[in-house]
Amino acid sequence: MIAKLKGLIESTGLDWIILDVQGVCYRLFVSHKTMIQLPPIGQAVTLHTEMLVRQEQPILYGFVTGYEQEWFNKLIIVQGVGARVALALLSALTPDDLIRAIQAGDKALICQADGVGPKLASRLITELKDKVKGVEIVTTTADFNVNSSSNASDVLSALENLGYKRSEAAPAVARAIEEEGVASPAAVLIRRALSFLASKINGAA
Repeated sequence: MIAKLKGLIESTGLDWIILDVQGVCYRLFVSHKTMIQLPPIGQAVTLHTEMLVRQEQPILYGFVTGYEQEWFNKLIIVQGVGARVALALLSALTPDDLIRAIQAGDKALICQADGVGPKLASRLITELKDKVKGVEIVTTTADFNVNSSSNASDVLSALENLGYKRSEAAPAVARAIEEEGVASPAAVLIRRALSFLASKINGAA
């Protein structure tokens, strides 16, 4: 069992990275929230890892924090939630967002994740409500979800109008909000998000 990997980021894709660990390259699938916290290509990073076997093939999943990995494991035990859906949930929502949604029975929030409909959202709430009972969450700027603010939604729409896919734009908007603040003007957030997108493209070139 591989618990952690430390190496250099060799390349990245939409939902994966190649990590060079002393000459051995591993492909790890990651959430968008992990992706935006990674250093540029060529720099070192340590990731918590989870290995699942699908169709007799081992697949590695990487997480910046053990907290995200813990929630990945909680999610995949729910019927109908495989690794891909779990990553989609962790891309759209932080673990704390998920806790709030489950505690409040907020299906609409959970349905923001790609591939999650009302039926699956209801199942998640039913099966995980006992695991989050009594858990208190302290709201921080980093917990902010791009879908929870009209200002952020405007920024996201602007990037989509420029030709970026939502899956590319949303992490950049979230990072811009974390650094500039949720109350920043849309124009400031757009410029900041575009700089992140440009640096990612240049890094992958």
